[in-house]
Amino acid sequence: MCRHLAVLGHPEPLGATVVEPPHALFRQSWAPRRQRHGTVNADGFGVGWYAPEDPVPARYRRAGPIWADPSFADLARVVRTGALLAAVRDATEASADGEAAAAPFAGGPWLFSHNGALTGWPDSVAPLTALLPRADLLRLAARCDSAFVWALVERRLRGGEPAGRALAATVAALASAAPGSRLNLLLTDGASIIATAWGDSLWYLVADGRTAVASEPYDDDPRWTEAPDRTLLTATRTELAVVPLSPLSSLPSLKEPVS
Repeated sequence: MCRHLAVLGHPEPLGATVVEPPHALFRQSWAPRRQRHGTVNADGFGVGWYAPEDPVPARYRRAGPIWADPSFADLARVVRTGALLAAVRDATEASADGEAAAAPFAGGPWLFSHNGALTGWPDSVAPLTALLPRADLLRLAARCDSAFVWALVERRLRGGEPAGRALAATVAALASAAPGSRLNLLLTDGASIIATAWGDSLWYLVADGRTAVASEPYDDDPRWTEAPDRTLLTATRTELAVVPLSPLSSLPSLKEPVS
């Protein structure tokens, strides 16, 4: 389910990566090439981006398919940015949450997306609600599994944890509570990208002053590389590192930032 993408690079229109490439996220909404679960991503979409000298991102989200929104076509043509996160959604189950369930989720400088599903949702992860204050549960943006995953990640970020550790710890907790879950998480603050590959595809490209991390390549550039499953990826505009997340017991008790 779902496809997502984060890009850091020189300022350019949103459409340069989200719409125009031959296998862009726009096309992945109806014809993904490497999607292992689900076939059509038409249950909503969203794009978040950063403007110069403003650390808080803007978002545009809708409940319907990306191809059916002429307003987004105009935005994608003229809005320029050097950092974005975008996603097209294939809902795990039907809900009335509408665009509130569409990534990217946001908090402070962060944009977040979850490509995957929690096995046994919501019963399997009910014990993890103890990790969140009741007020955070009441503030959930939507009743879907991805919104809950974001709440867990955001709680750690607001508590001062480095982003890599926040994602790694969240994946560890969810995988333990709901074995078999697919937990590809994607996070950016406009200066870095942090992602996990856990149960679904994750690719990256660092070239020509641009870093792209995506569920699948948006073109046929041979420099795209697939991240191994059970790994954590951290990247800037010029550097990228991939480290193992599995087995969970090998994690250094999540006491140090993963870089």
